[in-house]
Amino acid sequence: MTTIPQQSAIENLELIARQVVEGFIIGLHKSPFHGFSVEFAEHRLYNQGDNLKYVDWKVYGRNDKMFVKKFEEETNLRCCIAIDTSASMFFPETGTTKLQYSGIAAACLLYLFKRQLDAGALAFFDETLYSLTQARSGSRHYRMLITELEQLLQQQNRGRKTNAPEALHQIAERLHQRSLVIVFSDMAGSPEKGEELFSALQHLRHNKHEVILFHVIDGRQELEFNYDNRPYEFVDMETNETLKINPSDIREEYLSRMDAYRKNLEAHCLQYRIDLVTCDIREPVEAILHRYLLKRNKMM
Repeated sequence: MTTIPQQSAIENLELIARQVVEGFIIGLHKSPFHGFSVEFAEHRLYNQGDNLKYVDWKVYGRNDKMFVKKFEEETNLRCCIAIDTSASMFFPETGTTKLQYSGIAAACLLYLFKRQLDAGALAFFDETLYSLTQARSGSRHYRMLITELEQLLQQQNRGRKTNAPEALHQIAERLHQRSLVIVFSDMAGSPEKGEELFSALQHLRHNKHEVILFHVIDGRQELEFNYDNRPYEFVDMETNETLKINPSDIREEYLSRMDAYRKNLEAHCLQYRIDLVTCDIREPVEAILHRYLLKRNKMM
């Protein structure tokens, strides 16, 4: 696997997406995403040679006759990639930010959807959902989405807070057709919004959308809390509140709370049948995507 320099990626997302996807797609024996918008239509009598997995065994148990389920299937997938663009996504101040990392990963997924002739859309949110494109397929639409991503990554910190629950509720209401919803976010926000977030994710699932949550985070600083043993001034990028402290004084408590938060997030995603993928921005984008898609490929 070839490691792609992250910073150069924002200069030509289309090129970097092609290089990354064509590099790891060789290892995928089939598409990791399929058109899953399948609606039951009717029953018909079983004919010899029909696939037994489509037999309605509940009906068979009631009347001792074998009926096969018929479906109306949409072969192409509709996917909406939602990206958190709030102030915390501009962390860290040096190197690749969480927003840039998300944009690169989104470009790779859009290229993969283009190869599969699937329909793609983009959504941007911070305190609210402020941009949602239509889901379409085709090269012209793909290039338009890539341009939208490039423009997003060129903007400066807007200083806006995160309200992921509100944005996800809006996405659930505005997507009228069953879709795959992929969310890139660091899930920053006040702890009391945790249940609101899970309610929004459940709203998406209730509307029959498939959901994948890419939790974008700086592993060294946010997961491991790896800082030198000296005083630091920590600044909340969304509220500008400051805290002057030696990280070693709070490291144990921080790690305990972070572990509890992640376990709670994992438990709720498991409950709602949502794929949760940790994206450490210090790991190459293609490594995380390849690992996840290969796992998903094997499960299908």
